[in-house]
Amino acid sequence: MNKQKNTLFLIALVIPVFLATSLLVANQRQPQESRPSTLAGRSSVFAPHGMIATSQPLATTAGLNVLQNGGNAIDAAVTAAAVLCLVEPHMTGIGGDVFAIYWSAGEQRLTGLNASGRSGSLMTREELAERGFDRVPGSGLEAVTVPGAISGWAALLERFGTITLAEALQPVIRLAEEGFPVSPIIARQWANQTRKLLRDEGSKNTWLIDGERSPREGEMFRNPDLAASFRLIADQGPEVFYGGELGRKIVAFMEENGGFLTLQDLQDHSVEWVEPVGASRGNYTLWELPPNGQGIAALEMLRILEPYELMGMGHNSAEYLHHLIEAKKLAFADLARYVGDPDHMDVPLEHLISDSFIEERRALLDPKQAARRQDPGPAVTSTETVYLTVADAEGNMISFINSVFDYFGSGVTVPGTGFTLQNRGQGFTMEEGLPNTVAPRKRPFHTLIPAFVTHSEDGSDREEPWLAFGVMGGSMQPQGHIQVLLNMLLFDMDPQEAIDAPRFRHLSGLRIVLESPIGDEVRQALEAMGHVIGTEASVAFGGAQAIMRLPQGWSAGSDPRKDGMAAGY
Repeated sequence: MNKQKNTLFLIALVIPVFLATSLLVANQRQPQESRPSTLAGRSSVFAPHGMIATSQPLATTAGLNVLQNGGNAIDAAVTAAAVLCLVEPHMTGIGGDVFAIYWSAGEQRLTGLNASGRSGSLMTREELAERGFDRVPGSGLEAVTVPGAISGWAALLERFGTITLAEALQPVIRLAEEGFPVSPIIARQWANQTRKLLRDEGSKNTWLIDGERSPREGEMFRNPDLAASFRLIADQGPEVFYGGELGRKIVAFMEENGGFLTLQDLQDHSVEWVEPVGASRGNYTLWELPPNGQGIAALEMLRILEPYELMGMGHNSAEYLHHLIEAKKLAFADLARYVGDPDHMDVPLEHLISDSFIEERRALLDPKQAARRQDPGPAVTSTETVYLTVADAEGNMISFINSVFDYFGSGVTVPGTGFTLQNRGQGFTMEEGLPNTVAPRKRPFHTLIPAFVTHSEDGSDREEPWLAFGVMGGSMQPQGHIQVLLNMLLFDMDPQEAIDAPRFRHLSGLRIVLESPIGDEVRQALEAMGHVIGTEASVAFGGAQAIMRLPQGWSAGSDPRKDGMAAGY
């Protein structure tokens, strides 16, 4: 009897364990057998009057409040950008640069802004070599260029805004003084930079709790030094940064520690209003800013892909992805050779998207085989940026991007300022004789590229605004622009669906990475073409925001790869 009881007891014990083990094994197999087709399930946001999409909810809320209180798209964009400097400090800040494309409803036209800074007067190839560098370093004062963000914000507000810079800065000043809870993705990225921040005394004391660790998810973080810097700017205007009290503090630190910027460099800085450059697909035109940015690569990709029946290949099929990847290689080869400070480019911009040039480049695209390398050379990459977009009740739309380049830029925080200085000088090459060769008072190659799309009816020359969007993330930006745009144009996705859809990222040579929803059959077919697929674990696929104009009102999406959100009223 006891033996029978023991047997029943063992059976009762074993069966649940067996079932639990079977379920565990089944669950472990499931992601490989049936990957999800998208990264999220949220809907696009719809609103009748105004809309904003940013990579952090507090920034979205601040900008939305501006819209609801009568401000326009420019007012909301600058307010949100300032808040992002606080809540997403590893990505952006007033130590960085800004670019924008603005659709003015009153003027019925696009205007571009380039507010990137130049290298310091003391930055020479010879001096870098003397210090033992064979390339511009990725961190430290040698990589710092003039920050253009404050000048760009001020210029946008002065020309198109309805509020003052001081008014736009009030929300971030309050948040910086009172503190905010750090959001999850930002907390993880911040933690990964602890070692970098510990190397600089100013950064350690500004960005690490007790100078030792990064703030945890949900933990309150204050930045009184940044609040003080913003108060100075609000009280004295942008001049306080470009030669005034704040600028002198930066330059004094530079002189003491071997940096290349002078007070004259800050005083001579100015923004540039530019004409966006476009390339069409059907009745839609993609607009990018001209160099020193990499927007021309997105236009070249779009033009190379013109004659191919991409829709017939199927969304994210091996054939489809192969064509986009190979077009990217060709465009980035041209970036490396021809693009830099426009004052130093030796090939006209129009030539790079001309029919003859595109036909010659397209002829090099093998539809069956991955190219190991396309001449003339490799691409420059980095990943740390914020992108936001705003539309208002009058029909104005802005595509806006702000960055310190790498995570926390140069890693240098001038003590008492509350912000890091960008390492945009890393965008230069030390190879001699190129448009992007490092030199004094020169704009480096830039990865920042806001995008805009207009639409025209058949037989009409009139362009109407349709989409303001961007995909942050270094070299991911042009290839991300094309992927998101084609998702909408060819596969009829709404903004959120187009953003959620899995992406590829070409790294270099034959190396690509694919987000996990892309299935094994596609991966095997790409490998058969010669592509080498790496692991996605340590690779960023960008963070997109988008606002689309509807016949009445707006539709928007925000990337689940970030902490952000879209909101309207």
